[in-house]
Amino acid sequence: MPKTITLKISGSEFKASEGCTILDVARANDIFIPTLCSFKGLSNVGACRLCMVEVRGVPRLLPACATTIVEGMDVTVDSPKVTKYRKMILELLLAERNHVCAACVSNGHCELQSLAQRLGVHHTRYPYRYPHFVFDASHPRFNYDPNRCVLCTRCMRACEEVEGARTWNVMGRGINSVMITDLHQPWGESHSCTSCSKCVHVCPTGALSEKGCAVGEMVPRENVFTYLKSMRYSGR
Repeated sequence: MPKTITLKISGSEFKASEGCTILDVARANDIFIPTLCSFKGLSNVGACRLCMVEVRGVPRLLPACATTIVEGMDVTVDSPKVTKYRKMILELLLAERNHVCAACVSNGHCELQSLAQRLGVHHTRYPYRYPHFVFDASHPRFNYDPNRCVLCTRCMRACEEVEGARTWNVMGRGINSVMITDLHQPWGESHSCTSCSKCVHVCPTGALSEKGCAVGEMVPRENVFTYLKSMRYSGR
């Protein structure tokens, strides 16, 4: 049996099984911690850094999705310091790529948009970078717009860990980083893609979308992803 760990989150005491992360405990107890890269059923990578929290005795902020709980841990999830850094990270994400909501197919169903509204980020203090990436409409069913990508790598992990295709990967460094298919071929020319749509339905923004969807119609079917994953591991 897993050992039971006792910890505090924002002053309240909770118990959880050894091996859980701070984010696991928070979600199990309806405590809001923002995140873009974390997705139920996928491995944690700590890519977006929006889930940063304070842990007493630790001089730096820690990612809740990748920090395993320990006995006696005292976590603060909504201090002024944490809120300040989350807003700054969100502003940087918005400034790095083209996130004009009115022209996005995921307008109204975008996790980045929802977090900005919830955290009160209505503008960015940083200059817009807008590196130009080529829109890829070569796939018969899906579109890929790297200009709206936040590099959460959900698509890559869903493709590798659930579908087993490993079509997606990251190429480049810094602001020039971009998700690519296979060896940087157009998505429609990929030999490994199974057209399963898992990557599309775990994408938190409008970077991946289904063809034929108008603005605001691209609603991710997260329950389909969870069902397919459970069927895969149950051997059905």
